Amino acid sequence: MGRHTGPIEHHQGKPAQKLSNPVLLCLLGILGCLLETVCCCPAPCRCNNTEVDCSDSGLLALPTNLPLNTKNLLLFNNKLSSLPPGAFSNLSALQSLDLSNNFLDNLPPALFKELGNLSELVLRNNSLTSLDKDLFQSVPHLRRLDLSINGLSHVPLGLLDDLREVMWLSLANNRLHALERATFEPLASLQSLQLGGNPWECDCNLRDFKHWIEWLLYRGGKVDAMDCTLPKDLRGRDIRSVPMEMFNYCLQLEDENGSVSGGAGGGGPPCSRGAAPVPQPSESPVAVIPAPECMRQRYRPVSVRRAIGTVIIAGVVCGIVCIMMVVAAAYGCIYASLMAKYQRELKKRQPLMGDGDGDGDPEEKQISSVA
Repeated sequence: MGRHTGPIEHHQGKPAQKLSNPVLLCLLGILGCLLETVCCCPAPCRCNNTEVDCSDSGLLALPTNLPLNTKNLLLFNNKLSSLPPGAFSNLSALQSLDLSNNFLDNLPPALFKELGNLSELVLRNNSLTSLDKDLFQSVPHLRRLDLSINGLSHVPLGLLDDLREVMWLSLANNRLHALERATFEPLASLQSLQLGGNPWECDCNLRDFKHWIEWLLYRGGKVDAMDCTLPKDLRGRDIRSVPMEMFNYCLQLEDENGSVSGGAGGGGPPCSRGAAPVPQPSESPVAVIPAPECMRQRYRPVSVRRAIGTVIIAGVVCGIVCIMMVVAAAYGCIYASLMAKYQRELKKRQPLMGDGDGDGDPEEKQISSVA
């Protein structure tokens, strides 16, 4: 029995040494991950797994050496005024990016290149006055986009063409006065649209977009209040409550503008999409007198009053016609009752008138004899 003790102990110790190797490797791996996280996290930022929080750090430029596995990047409440093209191109795993409350006034078209996994982008409260139409071309899976509290005066056609998965979009508190329907038609998944706090001009330029809003509401979408600032007749009124009949005059104005050019005091010709002022030829082969600049037609106050006046006039005419019909019916009833009374009186007098006539009706004679 003593001779087998050594080999048995040696045999039992060998597996114990093998079992210690995987445990050691796991510990080294965890330690390596922790060291990688600590080493790759920029000094002003706080890193937690796949989230990098660089908010409220007074940053003037984008931090370098951001972890490559970053999924959530928070850069709000800083002093960023510009970003280089492709600034986030090495963060292909990025899913959420918050750049709100900065001083960004211009975004290069290739800023979000290689961010194919980005689903949420917040650009709230910056100094953006315009956006390149190719800005969101590389983020087809974006679901939430916040562009509120900026200085945007228009949304370029084609900007939203690739955002077919966007479900929530905010353009509130900008300087928008009109929007084109074609710009928003690619948003097939849109469920909520924020448009409040803009100086909307509820004229013919907003008619087609109102049609699109009604379609969005019809399929279950949500749109916040769009209060009109112009014309004066609709100031403070939500365009969602303005009936489409108020915009019927636009078709008439389009016909008038198509056939009549600007007269005295009317300024230049109306503007059309893609049209440029055409120079007018003169008698001199060298001198060319440019045509007056196309001016934006402002028929809003007059047109709204015209629409309201038409409704009032139509109501008055219908009322007069109804009164005349009632009077004619009453006159007909009175005339019929008088004629019926006259016939009854005439029938009562016929027997008396027939006494002197020898050839009267036998029935009348019988009646007279009985009498």
